[in-house]
Order: sequence, then structure tokens, then C-alpha cells
Amino acid sequence: QVQLVETGGGLVGAGGSLRLSCVVSGRSFSSSFSRYAMGWFRQAPGKEREFVAAINWSTGTKYYADSVKGRFTISRDNAKNTVYLQMNSLKSEDTAVYYCAADDPPTTIAVPGAYAYWGQGTQVTVSS
Repeated sequence: QVQLVETGGGLVGAGGSLRLSCVVSGRSFSSSFSRYAMGWFRQAPGKEREFVAAINWSTGTKYYADSVKGRFTISRDNAKNTVYLQMNSLKSEDTAVYYCAADDPPTTIAVPGAYAYWGQGTQVTVSS
């Protein structure tokens, strides 16, 4: 099993920044972490869950949704088993619950259904 715990959400004004963290643990991850990809998704009220960013744990290859390119940065710290999402120049439309996801590896990097493991989510609210 794999456990994911997100932190770092909150309320910020438009143009501000937040950094989300996702700590990964579990026997399955520890034994085969090099195969994993980590994703960040978000879900706004009344909308479907959508892809934000992803990173291949072993190669560090990064993927971004067009809506966040140039503003958000995904990164990982191998020693801390943690994935980060640095969010800059936040807009009101970034308001959502943000989820961390993992799989070894997902069949499709940007599709929520391709990930087996999910965190509980953290609320990000951007005031205009």
C-alpha cells in the first residue's frame, strides 16, 4: 500500500504564492519507488477532477497542464519522499481542492483514473 498526505493549502490573494507538499509512505512505494509517477490534480466545486502536474520519480521528467505552465512547478525530494507543487501568480480560477496521486506507473499521466493511490486533498482558495 501507499499513503499520501498533502499539506500546504490555504487562503491567498490573487497574484500570491503557495507551496503544497505531499509525503509518500508505504511498503509498496519503498520497494519500487523508481517506477512511480506522482501527480497533482485539482477539483473545483461542480467540476471534474483535472490534471495539474506530474513528475516521474526516477527520471524527474515533469508534465504540466497548459493552464498552469509557467506559474506552477512540481518537484521532488527523494530523501524526504516528498513531492512539492510550488504555485505562483495564483488566480481565482486556481481555487480548488488539490490532490496528490501516485501509481507505479500510471497508464496515462494526466488521467485521474490511471492513478491507484490518492491523498485526502488540501483546499486552496484564491481571493480576487
